[in-house]
Amino acid sequence: MPKELPTGIAPGDKVGFLARTTYEWTLVDFALFYAAAVMVPIYETSSPSQIQWILEDSGAVVCIVEAADHAARLDEVRGDLPLIREVWRLGLGAVDELSELGASVPDAEIERRRGIAQASDIATLIYTSGSTGRPKGCVLTHANFVELSRNSALALKEVVHAPGASTLLVVTTAHVLARFISILDVHAGVKTGHQPDTRQLLPALGSFEPTFLLAVPRVFEKIYTSAQRKAEAGGRGKIFRAAASTAVEHSEMLQERRKIPLGVRVKFALFDKLVYSKLRAAMGGRVQYAVSGSAPLRPRLGHFFQSLGIVVLEGYGPTETTALATVNLATKPKFGTVGPVLPGVGVRVAEDGEVEVRGINVFTEYWRNPGATEAAFDGDWFTTGDIGTFDEEGFLTITGRKEEILVTDGGKNVAPAALEDSPPRQPARRAGWRRRRSEAVPRGTGDARLRDAAHLAREQRAPR
Repeated sequence: MPKELPTGIAPGDKVGFLARTTYEWTLVDFALFYAAAVMVPIYETSSPSQIQWILEDSGAVVCIVEAADHAARLDEVRGDLPLIREVWRLGLGAVDELSELGASVPDAEIERRRGIAQASDIATLIYTSGSTGRPKGCVLTHANFVELSRNSALALKEVVHAPGASTLLVVTTAHVLARFISILDVHAGVKTGHQPDTRQLLPALGSFEPTFLLAVPRVFEKIYTSAQRKAEAGGRGKIFRAAASTAVEHSEMLQERRKIPLGVRVKFALFDKLVYSKLRAAMGGRVQYAVSGSAPLRPRLGHFFQSLGIVVLEGYGPTETTALATVNLATKPKFGTVGPVLPGVGVRVAEDGEVEVRGINVFTEYWRNPGATEAAFDGDWFTTGDIGTFDEEGFLTITGRKEEILVTDGGKNVAPAALEDSPPRQPARRAGWRRRRSEAVPRGTGDARLRDAAHLAREQRAPR
Protein backbone atom coordinates (compact mmCIF):
# COMPACT_ATOMS: atom_id res chain seq x y z
CA MET A 1 0.00 0.00 0.00
CA PRO A 2 1.33 3.45 -0.78
CA LYS A 3 2.41 5.12 2.45
CA GLU A 4 0.39 8.21 1.79
CA LEU A 5 -1.05 10.27 -0.98
CA PRO A 6 0.97 13.38 -1.84
CA THR A 7 1.01 16.08 0.81
CA GLY A 8 -1.16 18.17 -1.46
CA ILE A 9 -4.09 16.10 -0.16
CA ALA A 10 -5.10 17.70 3.13
CA PRO A 11 -7.14 15.97 5.84
CA GLY A 12 -10.80 16.13 4.91
CA ASP A 13 -10.17 16.76 1.20
CA LYS A 14 -12.65 15.05 -1.10
CA VAL A 15 -11.22 12.69 -3.72
CA GLY A 16 -13.41 11.44 -6.57
CA PHE A 17 -12.87 7.83 -7.65
CA LEU A 18 -14.16 6.32 -10.88
CA ALA A 19 -13.10 2.69 -11.39
CA ARG A 20 -14.23 -0.91 -11.63
CA THR A 21 -14.17 -3.49 -8.84
CA THR A 22 -10.49 -4.36 -8.62
CA TYR A 23 -7.81 -4.90 -6.00
CA GLU A 24 -6.64 -1.35 -6.67
CA TRP A 25 -10.09 -0.01 -5.70
CA THR A 26 -9.81 -1.34 -2.17
CA LEU A 27 -6.14 -0.36 -2.03
CA VAL A 28 -6.99 3.25 -2.85
CA ASP A 29 -9.90 3.18 -0.38
CA PHE A 30 -7.68 2.32 2.57
CA ALA A 31 -4.88 4.61 1.37
CA LEU A 32 -7.35 7.50 1.50
CA PHE A 33 -8.41 6.47 5.00
CA TYR A 34 -4.74 6.59 6.02
CA ALA A 35 -4.36 10.03 4.46
CA ALA A 36 -7.44 11.29 6.37
CA ALA A 37 -9.06 12.12 3.02
CA VAL A 38 -12.66 11.43 2.01
CA MET A 39 -13.43 9.23 -0.96
CA VAL A 40 -16.31 10.19 -3.24
CA PRO A 41 -16.99 7.01 -5.27
CA ILE A 42 -18.55 7.31 -8.71
CA TYR A 43 -20.20 4.45 -10.58
CA GLU A 44 -18.09 3.38 -13.55
CA THR A 45 -21.15 3.68 -15.82
CA SER A 46 -21.86 7.30 -14.84
CA SER A 47 -22.39 9.81 -17.64
CA PRO A 48 -20.25 12.98 -17.95
CA SER A 49 -23.05 15.09 -16.50
CA GLN A 50 -23.43 12.76 -13.51
CA ILE A 51 -19.66 12.81 -12.94
CA GLN A 52 -19.70 16.61 -13.09
CA TRP A 53 -22.53 16.91 -10.57
CA ILE A 54 -20.95 14.56 -8.03
CA LEU A 55 -17.50 16.16 -8.23
CA GLU A 56 -18.93 19.68 -8.21
CA ASP A 57 -21.39 19.14 -5.35
CA SER A 58 -18.89 17.26 -3.19
CA GLY A 59 -16.15 19.85 -3.70
CA ALA A 60 -13.63 17.20 -4.77
CA VAL A 61 -10.14 18.54 -5.43
CA VAL A 62 -8.65 15.43 -7.04
CA CYS A 63 -10.10 12.61 -9.13
CA ILE A 64 -8.71 9.12 -9.65
CA VAL A 65 -9.88 7.15 -12.68
CA GLU A 66 -9.01 3.69 -13.91
CA ALA A 67 -9.24 3.46 -17.67
CA ALA A 68 -9.20 5.56 -20.84
CA ASP A 69 -13.01 5.64 -21.19
CA HIS A 70 -13.34 6.89 -17.61
CA ALA A 71 -10.80 9.60 -18.29
CA ALA A 72 -12.58 10.56 -21.53
CA ARG A 73 -15.90 11.09 -19.74
CA LEU A 74 -14.20 13.20 -17.10
CA ASP A 75 -12.39 15.23 -19.77
CA GLU A 76 -15.75 16.23 -21.28
CA VAL A 77 -16.64 18.20 -18.16
CA ARG A 78 -13.19 18.98 -16.74
CA GLY A 79 -13.47 22.60 -17.85
CA ASP A 80 -16.51 23.04 -15.60
CA LEU A 81 -14.72 21.67 -12.53
CA PRO A 82 -12.28 24.37 -11.42
CA LEU A 83 -11.66 22.70 -8.04
CA ILE A 84 -10.19 19.56 -9.65
CA ARG A 85 -6.48 20.29 -9.69
CA GLU A 86 -5.19 16.84 -10.63
CA VAL A 87 -6.36 13.57 -12.21
CA TRP A 88 -4.56 10.26 -11.68
CA ARG A 89 -5.08 7.18 -13.86
CA LEU A 90 -4.66 3.71 -12.42
CA GLY A 91 -4.17 2.32 -15.90
CA LEU A 92 -1.14 4.59 -16.40
CA GLY A 93 0.66 3.55 -13.23
CA ALA A 94 -0.95 5.89 -10.69
CA VAL A 95 -0.40 3.43 -7.81
CA ASP A 96 3.33 3.28 -8.49
CA GLU A 97 3.45 7.05 -8.93
CA LEU A 98 1.69 7.69 -5.64
CA SER A 99 3.83 5.11 -3.86
CA GLU A 100 6.95 6.88 -5.06
CA LEU A 101 5.60 10.28 -4.02
CA GLY A 102 4.79 8.95 -0.57
CA ALA A 103 8.05 7.08 -0.03
CA SER A 104 9.71 10.03 1.69
CA VAL A 105 6.83 10.67 4.09
CA PRO A 106 7.93 9.81 7.65
CA ASP A 107 6.11 6.96 9.38
CA ALA A 108 5.23 9.34 12.20
CA GLU A 109 3.33 11.55 9.77
CA ILE A 110 1.46 8.54 8.41
CA GLU A 111 0.36 7.59 11.92
CA ARG A 112 -0.59 11.17 12.66
CA ARG A 113 -2.75 11.29 9.56
CA ARG A 114 -4.25 7.92 10.37
CA GLY A 115 -5.29 9.10 13.82
CA ILE A 116 -6.71 12.48 12.83
CA ALA A 117 -10.24 11.30 12.09
CA GLN A 118 -12.64 10.78 14.97
CA ALA A 119 -15.49 8.28 14.97
CA SER A 120 -18.03 10.99 14.18
CA ASP A 121 -16.02 12.41 11.27
CA ILE A 122 -17.00 11.82 7.67
CA ALA A 123 -15.47 8.68 6.17
CA THR A 124 -17.00 8.83 2.72
CA LEU A 125 -19.55 10.70 0.65
CA ILE A 126 -21.74 8.33 -1.38
CA TYR A 127 -24.25 9.74 -3.82
CA THR A 128 -27.68 8.14 -4.11
CA SER A 129 -29.16 7.09 -7.42
CA GLY A 130 -31.15 10.29 -7.76
CA SER A 131 -34.46 8.55 -8.50
CA THR A 132 -36.27 11.56 -7.04
CA GLY A 133 -34.09 14.31 -8.50
CA ARG A 134 -30.39 14.95 -8.55
CA PRO A 135 -28.28 12.48 -6.56
CA LYS A 136 -27.80 13.45 -2.92
CA GLY A 137 -24.53 12.89 -1.09
CA CYS A 138 -24.93 10.63 1.97
CA VAL A 139 -22.48 11.50 4.72
CA LEU A 140 -21.32 8.23 6.28
CA THR A 141 -18.96 8.39 9.25
CA HIS A 142 -16.11 6.21 10.44
CA ALA A 143 -18.36 5.06 13.28
CA ASN A 144 -20.99 3.93 10.79
CA PHE A 145 -18.53 1.54 9.16
CA VAL A 146 -16.57 0.50 12.24
CA GLU A 147 -19.49 -0.20 14.57
CA LEU A 148 -21.57 -1.87 11.87
CA SER A 149 -18.59 -4.06 10.92
CA ARG A 150 -18.15 -5.14 14.54
CA ASN A 151 -21.82 -5.94 14.98
CA SER A 152 -22.25 -7.59 11.58
CA ALA A 153 -19.27 -9.82 12.31
CA LEU A 154 -21.19 -11.05 15.37
CA ALA A 155 -24.43 -11.60 13.46
CA LEU A 156 -22.63 -13.28 10.55
CA LYS A 157 -19.96 -15.09 12.55
CA GLU A 158 -20.61 -18.41 10.77
CA VAL A 159 -19.88 -16.65 7.48
CA VAL A 160 -16.90 -14.38 8.17
CA HIS A 161 -15.20 -16.29 10.98
CA ALA A 162 -15.31 -19.71 9.35
CA PRO A 163 -11.83 -21.29 8.96
CA GLY A 164 -10.29 -20.08 5.71
CA ALA A 165 -13.14 -17.64 5.02
CA SER A 166 -12.81 -15.95 1.65
CA THR A 167 -14.97 -14.07 -0.81
CA LEU A 168 -14.87 -12.78 -4.36
CA LEU A 169 -16.26 -9.27 -4.89
CA VAL A 170 -18.14 -8.87 -8.17
CA VAL A 171 -20.60 -6.16 -7.15
CA THR A 172 -19.30 -2.67 -7.92
CA THR A 173 -17.44 -1.30 -4.91
CA ALA A 174 -18.90 2.12 -5.65
CA HIS A 175 -22.10 0.62 -4.20
CA VAL A 176 -22.34 0.94 -0.44
CA LEU A 177 -23.02 -2.78 0.08
CA ALA A 178 -19.83 -3.98 -1.61
CA ARG A 179 -17.90 -1.14 0.02
CA PHE A 180 -19.14 -2.20 3.45
CA ILE A 181 -18.38 -5.87 2.83
CA SER A 182 -14.83 -5.00 1.76
CA ILE A 183 -14.34 -3.17 5.07
CA LEU A 184 -16.02 -5.96 7.04
CA ASP A 185 -13.65 -8.43 5.37
CA VAL A 186 -10.61 -6.51 6.59
CA HIS A 187 -12.08 -6.32 10.10
CA ALA A 188 -12.83 -10.06 10.15
CA GLY A 189 -9.68 -11.20 8.36
CA VAL A 190 -11.49 -12.56 5.29
CA LYS A 191 -9.37 -13.21 2.19
CA THR A 192 -10.89 -11.07 -0.56
CA GLY A 193 -10.62 -11.27 -4.33
CA HIS A 194 -12.02 -8.95 -7.00
CA GLN A 195 -13.61 -9.68 -10.39
CA PRO A 196 -14.83 -6.64 -12.35
CA ASP A 197 -16.19 -8.61 -15.31
CA THR A 198 -19.33 -10.62 -14.49
CA ARG A 199 -18.91 -12.46 -17.81
CA GLN A 200 -15.90 -14.13 -16.19
CA LEU A 201 -17.75 -14.90 -12.97
CA LEU A 202 -17.85 -18.70 -13.14
CA PRO A 203 -14.18 -19.08 -14.20
CA ALA A 204 -13.19 -16.66 -11.42
CA LEU A 205 -15.21 -18.60 -8.84
CA GLY A 206 -13.60 -21.83 -9.97
CA SER A 207 -10.15 -20.31 -9.62
CA PHE A 208 -10.56 -18.36 -6.37
CA GLU A 209 -12.75 -20.94 -4.57
CA PRO A 210 -14.50 -18.53 -2.16
CA THR A 211 -16.42 -19.72 0.90
CA PHE A 212 -19.07 -17.01 0.57
CA LEU A 213 -20.33 -14.58 -2.03
CA LEU A 214 -21.73 -11.09 -2.03
CA ALA A 215 -24.11 -10.72 -4.91
CA VAL A 216 -27.10 -8.81 -6.18
CA PRO A 217 -30.02 -10.85 -7.56
CA ARG A 218 -28.87 -10.42 -11.16
CA VAL A 219 -25.67 -12.33 -10.29
CA PHE A 220 -27.69 -15.28 -9.01
CA GLU A 221 -29.82 -15.05 -12.13
CA LYS A 222 -26.67 -15.05 -14.26
CA ILE A 223 -25.27 -18.17 -12.56
CA TYR A 224 -28.60 -19.98 -12.90
CA THR A 225 -29.15 -18.92 -16.52
CA SER A 226 -25.59 -19.85 -17.52
CA ALA A 227 -26.03 -23.33 -16.07
CA GLN A 228 -29.41 -23.72 -17.76
CA ARG A 229 -28.10 -22.62 -21.15
CA LYS A 230 -25.15 -24.98 -20.88
CA ALA A 231 -27.53 -27.84 -20.09
CA GLU A 232 -29.81 -26.93 -23.00
CA ALA A 233 -26.86 -26.76 -25.38
CA GLY A 234 -25.75 -30.22 -24.26
CA GLY A 235 -29.19 -31.73 -24.74
CA ARG A 236 -29.79 -31.97 -20.97
CA GLY A 237 -32.28 -29.13 -20.64
CA LYS A 238 -35.14 -31.39 -19.52
CA ILE A 239 -32.94 -32.89 -16.79
CA PHE A 240 -31.88 -29.44 -15.59
CA ARG A 241 -35.46 -28.16 -15.41
CA ALA A 242 -36.55 -31.22 -13.45
CA ALA A 243 -33.56 -30.83 -11.14
CA ALA A 244 -34.40 -27.16 -10.56
CA SER A 245 -38.02 -27.97 -9.68
CA THR A 246 -36.92 -30.71 -7.29
CA ALA A 247 -34.38 -28.39 -5.67
CA VAL A 248 -37.03 -25.75 -4.97
CA GLU A 249 -39.56 -28.31 -3.73
CA HIS A 250 -37.00 -29.93 -1.40
CA SER A 251 -35.85 -26.59 0.05
CA GLU A 252 -39.41 -25.35 0.60
CA MET A 253 -40.23 -28.50 2.54
CA LEU A 254 -37.14 -28.06 4.70
CA GLN A 255 -37.99 -24.43 5.47
CA GLU A 256 -41.57 -25.34 6.34
CA ARG A 257 -40.33 -28.29 8.42
CA ARG A 258 -42.49 -30.68 6.48
CA LYS A 259 -41.69 -34.36 6.11
CA ILE A 260 -39.96 -34.97 2.79
CA PRO A 261 -41.57 -37.86 0.87
CA LEU A 262 -39.38 -40.75 -0.22
CA GLY A 263 -39.92 -39.91 -3.90
CA VAL A 264 -38.61 -36.36 -3.44
CA ARG A 265 -35.61 -37.62 -1.46
CA VAL A 266 -34.74 -40.13 -4.19
CA LYS A 267 -35.02 -37.51 -6.95
CA PHE A 268 -32.99 -35.03 -4.90
CA ALA A 269 -30.18 -37.57 -4.37
CA LEU A 270 -30.15 -38.42 -8.08
CA PHE A 271 -30.06 -34.79 -9.21
CA ASP A 272 -27.39 -34.03 -6.65
CA LYS A 273 -25.08 -36.37 -8.55
CA LEU A 274 -26.19 -35.33 -12.01
CA VAL A 275 -26.63 -31.54 -11.62
CA TYR A 276 -26.10 -29.93 -8.21
CA SER A 277 -22.61 -31.32 -7.57
CA LYS A 278 -21.41 -30.13 -10.98
CA LEU A 279 -22.71 -26.61 -10.40
CA ARG A 280 -21.10 -26.54 -6.94
CA ALA A 281 -17.80 -27.53 -8.52
CA ALA A 282 -18.17 -24.85 -11.21
CA MET A 283 -18.53 -22.27 -8.41
CA GLY A 284 -15.27 -23.38 -6.79
CA GLY A 285 -16.63 -26.15 -4.62
CA ARG A 286 -16.33 -24.26 -1.33
CA VAL A 287 -19.18 -21.73 -1.38
CA GLN A 288 -21.36 -22.18 1.70
CA TYR A 289 -23.10 -18.80 1.96
CA ALA A 290 -24.18 -15.95 -0.27
CA VAL A 291 -25.19 -12.51 0.98
CA SER A 292 -27.74 -10.86 -1.31
CA GLY A 293 -28.85 -7.25 -1.29
CA SER A 294 -29.80 -4.09 -3.24
CA ALA A 295 -32.95 -5.66 -4.75
CA PRO A 296 -35.42 -8.43 -3.91
CA LEU A 297 -34.28 -11.98 -4.66
CA ARG A 298 -36.95 -14.29 -6.03
CA PRO A 299 -37.66 -16.96 -3.39
CA ARG A 300 -37.42 -19.66 -6.07
CA LEU A 301 -33.79 -18.71 -6.71
CA GLY A 302 -33.04 -18.72 -3.00
CA HIS A 303 -34.49 -22.21 -2.66
CA PHE A 304 -32.55 -23.42 -5.71
CA PHE A 305 -29.19 -22.31 -4.30
CA GLN A 306 -30.12 -23.62 -0.85
CA SER A 307 -30.40 -27.06 -2.41
CA LEU A 308 -26.90 -26.66 -3.82
CA GLY A 309 -25.71 -26.36 -0.24
CA ILE A 310 -25.42 -22.55 -0.47
CA VAL A 311 -27.37 -20.65 2.17
CA VAL A 312 -28.58 -17.34 0.68
CA LEU A 313 -28.76 -14.60 3.29
CA GLU A 314 -30.88 -11.78 1.96
CA GLY A 315 -30.45 -8.44 3.71
CA TYR A 316 -31.85 -4.93 3.55
CA GLY A 317 -30.61 -1.39 3.90
CA PRO A 318 -30.31 1.69 1.67
CA THR A 319 -27.18 3.81 1.30
CA GLU A 320 -28.36 5.94 4.22
CA THR A 321 -28.05 2.96 6.58
CA THR A 322 -24.53 1.97 5.44
CA ALA A 323 -25.98 -0.92 3.42
CA LEU A 324 -27.35 -3.18 6.16
CA ALA A 325 -30.10 -2.78 8.74
CA THR A 326 -31.37 -6.36 8.64
CA VAL A 327 -29.96 -9.63 7.34
CA ASN A 328 -30.96 -13.28 7.47
CA LEU A 329 -29.01 -15.48 9.86
CA ALA A 330 -26.86 -18.37 8.70
CA THR A 331 -28.50 -20.56 11.31
CA LYS A 332 -32.05 -19.62 10.32
CA PRO A 333 -32.59 -18.11 6.87
CA LYS A 334 -36.13 -17.36 5.81
CA PHE A 335 -36.56 -16.86 2.07
CA GLY A 336 -38.85 -14.03 1.05
CA THR A 337 -37.72 -11.95 4.03
CA VAL A 338 -34.70 -9.73 4.58
CA GLY A 339 -34.07 -11.16 8.03
CA PRO A 340 -34.07 -9.82 11.57
CA VAL A 341 -32.58 -6.54 12.75
CA LEU A 342 -28.81 -6.32 13.22
CA PRO A 343 -27.30 -5.61 16.67
CA GLY A 344 -27.12 -1.90 17.40
CA VAL A 345 -29.89 -1.07 14.94
CA GLY A 346 -33.55 -0.25 15.55
CA VAL A 347 -36.21 -0.77 12.90
CA ARG A 348 -39.89 0.09 13.16
CA VAL A 349 -42.87 0.05 10.82
CA ALA A 350 -44.93 3.24 10.92
CA GLU A 351 -48.70 3.52 10.82
CA ASP A 352 -48.66 3.79 7.02
CA GLY A 353 -46.33 0.80 6.69
CA GLU A 354 -43.12 2.75 6.08
CA VAL A 355 -39.92 1.17 7.37
CA GLU A 356 -37.90 3.49 9.62
CA VAL A 357 -34.38 2.94 10.94
CA ARG A 358 -32.12 4.39 13.61
CA GLY A 359 -28.90 3.29 15.25
CA ILE A 360 -25.18 2.90 14.64
CA ASN A 361 -25.56 2.57 10.87
CA VAL A 362 -27.66 5.64 10.03
CA PHE A 363 -26.03 8.43 8.04
CA THR A 364 -25.45 11.90 9.47
CA GLU A 365 -26.93 14.10 6.76
CA TYR A 366 -27.24 14.77 3.06
CA TRP A 367 -24.21 16.79 2.02
CA ARG A 368 -24.99 20.51 1.83
CA ASN A 369 -28.72 19.77 1.72
CA PRO A 370 -30.32 20.55 5.09
CA GLY A 371 -33.83 20.59 3.63
CA ALA A 372 -33.55 17.03 2.33
CA THR A 373 -31.95 15.93 5.60
CA GLU A 374 -34.79 17.31 7.68
CA ALA A 375 -37.38 15.71 5.41
CA ALA A 376 -35.68 12.32 5.70
CA PHE A 377 -36.06 12.02 9.48
CA ASP A 378 -38.92 11.59 11.94
CA GLY A 379 -37.06 12.64 15.07
CA ASP A 380 -33.97 10.41 15.03
CA TRP A 381 -35.63 7.78 12.83
CA PHE A 382 -34.61 7.70 9.16
CA THR A 383 -37.68 7.27 6.97
CA THR A 384 -36.63 4.88 4.20
CA GLY A 385 -39.61 5.26 1.87
CA ASP A 386 -39.88 1.47 1.77
CA ILE A 387 -42.99 -0.41 2.89
CA GLY A 388 -42.61 -3.53 4.99
CA THR A 389 -43.97 -5.84 7.66
CA PHE A 390 -42.54 -7.93 10.49
CA ASP A 391 -43.60 -11.51 11.07
CA GLU A 392 -44.07 -13.07 14.49
CA GLU A 393 -40.37 -14.00 14.66
CA GLY A 394 -39.12 -10.48 13.91
CA PHE A 395 -38.18 -11.12 10.26
CA LEU A 396 -38.75 -8.12 8.00
CA THR A 397 -40.34 -8.34 4.56
CA ILE A 398 -40.16 -5.41 2.14
CA THR A 399 -43.35 -5.19 0.08
CA GLY A 400 -42.95 -1.99 -1.95
CA ARG A 401 -42.18 1.70 -2.02
CA LYS A 402 -44.26 4.33 -0.26
CA GLU A 403 -44.76 6.44 -3.38
CA GLU A 404 -46.16 3.36 -5.15
CA ILE A 405 -48.84 2.70 -2.54
CA LEU A 406 -52.43 2.46 -3.76
CA VAL A 407 -55.37 3.32 -1.52
CA THR A 408 -58.36 0.99 -1.94
CA ASP A 409 -62.00 2.07 -1.73
CA GLY A 410 -61.97 0.78 1.83
CA GLY A 411 -59.07 3.08 2.71
CA LYS A 412 -56.45 0.32 2.91
CA ASN A 413 -52.89 1.00 1.76
CA VAL A 414 -51.68 -1.68 -0.66
CA ALA A 415 -48.34 -2.01 -2.47
CA PRO A 416 -48.79 -2.90 -6.17
CA ALA A 417 -45.96 -5.44 -5.88
CA ALA A 418 -47.93 -7.28 -3.23
CA LEU A 419 -50.95 -7.46 -5.54
CA GLU A 420 -48.86 -8.73 -8.43
CA ASP A 421 -46.62 -11.20 -6.62
CA SER A 422 -48.67 -12.61 -3.76
CA PRO A 423 -50.75 -15.77 -4.27
CA PRO A 424 -54.47 -15.59 -3.46
CA ARG A 425 -53.92 -17.46 -0.20
CA GLN A 426 -51.58 -14.73 1.12
CA PRO A 427 -52.77 -13.90 4.66
CA ALA A 428 -53.62 -10.39 5.79
CA ARG A 429 -50.75 -8.16 6.87
CA ARG A 430 -49.50 -8.84 10.34
CA ALA A 431 -49.41 -6.76 13.47
CA GLY A 432 -47.15 -4.11 11.93
CA TRP A 433 -50.16 -2.80 10.05
CA ARG A 434 -52.49 -2.95 13.04
CA ARG A 435 -50.24 -1.15 15.51
CA ARG A 436 -49.22 2.47 15.65
CA ARG A 437 -45.62 1.25 15.46
CA SER A 438 -44.20 -2.21 14.99
CA GLU A 439 -40.64 -2.29 16.24
CA ALA A 440 -37.88 -4.85 16.36
CA VAL A 441 -34.43 -4.91 17.90
CA PRO A 442 -31.90 -7.74 18.13
CA ARG A 443 -31.46 -9.76 21.27
CA GLY A 444 -28.64 -11.76 22.74
CA THR A 445 -25.93 -9.39 21.54
CA GLY A 446 -22.42 -9.80 22.85
CA ASP A 447 -20.89 -7.27 25.20
CA ALA A 448 -22.58 -4.57 27.28
CA ARG A 449 -21.97 -1.88 24.68
CA LEU A 450 -23.76 -3.91 22.02
CA ARG A 451 -26.58 -4.74 24.39
CA ASP A 452 -27.03 -1.06 25.12
CA ALA A 453 -27.10 -0.32 21.42
CA ALA A 454 -29.54 -3.14 20.83
CA HIS A 455 -31.99 -1.55 23.27
CA LEU A 456 -31.86 1.68 21.27
CA ALA A 457 -35.26 1.19 19.69
CA ARG A 458 -37.05 -0.87 22.30
CA GLU A 459 -39.96 1.43 23.08
CA GLN A 460 -43.38 0.21 24.10
CA ARG A 461 -46.31 1.70 22.23
CA ALA A 462 -49.98 0.95 22.70
CA PRO A 463 -52.00 -0.64 19.93
CA ARG A 464 -54.30 1.61 17.95
